[in-house]
Amino acid sequence: MRLHVVSDVHGNAAALARAADGADGLIVLGDLLEFIDYRDPQNGIVARLLGTAVSAEFGRMRRIGAPRAQVLGLLERSWARFSDPAGAVEEAVREQYAELFGVLGGLGVPVWAIPGNVDMPGAWPETDGVLPADGRVIEIAGRRVGFLGGVPLPPGIDPRRAGPWQPYFLEHEDWTARLEALGPADLLCTHVPPEHPVLTYDVVTRRGEIASVPLTDRIRAEEPTHALFGHVHQPLARRARVGRTECVNVGHFRALERPYVLHL
Repeated sequence: MRLHVVSDVHGNAAALARAADGADGLIVLGDLLEFIDYRDPQNGIVARLLGTAVSAEFGRMRRIGAPRAQVLGLLERSWARFSDPAGAVEEAVREQYAELFGVLGGLGVPVWAIPGNVDMPGAWPETDGVLPADGRVIEIAGRRVGFLGGVPLPPGIDPRRAGPWQPYFLEHEDWTARLEALGPADLLCTHVPPEHPVLTYDVVTRRGEIASVPLTDRIRAEEPTHALFGHVHQPLARRARVGRTECVNVGHFRALERPYVLHL
């Protein structure tokens, strides 16, 4: 069985429509939404609702590491024009999901999907042919595939809401408990990578992205054949071995527009 695996779609519906070409199924490892496009400030939900100037300034602040208070100040002033900013965000999210899930439902092959941190799984539309797989072990071609979405924050950090947008960050303990609750799996599919220096360091942002030490521990203990993930857009390395397990960043699909190919 030939499976294609993608992550970090970030609104690229045109490429997503080709993602399953030649495949028997598609796995989506999260970040379907494009909330803000740091390369093109005209794209994304922030640009649509707040305008290109705000989108560009927000991206600039993030690139230079502006103080959190300045970033929040920009957003608070910008969202103040809406009587119900959370409602405006949810409406824009649902519209983007309607397009993306319409594409997924029309691929003609089964799709298994989990959310990333830039997702609102509660807004996912029910779609024929698309199976929300988060927190489940599913048998595919005789192999047990474990799925876990979202991103765990570092221990002790609460996923407090800052404004109308709530990324799918989970408390470290909650995400880890969900990982531990997964049954035995021959492959692990997550949005977040296992903790490993070459897999978590982004060479463009020049920082290590959030990863999971408990995920690394499980990989070492159980030795699945593969651990597949996304989240880090420009990693130092796209693959590395952890014990006997091949750990693979399946790629920043919005930019690369090609899936990772997995044969089961």
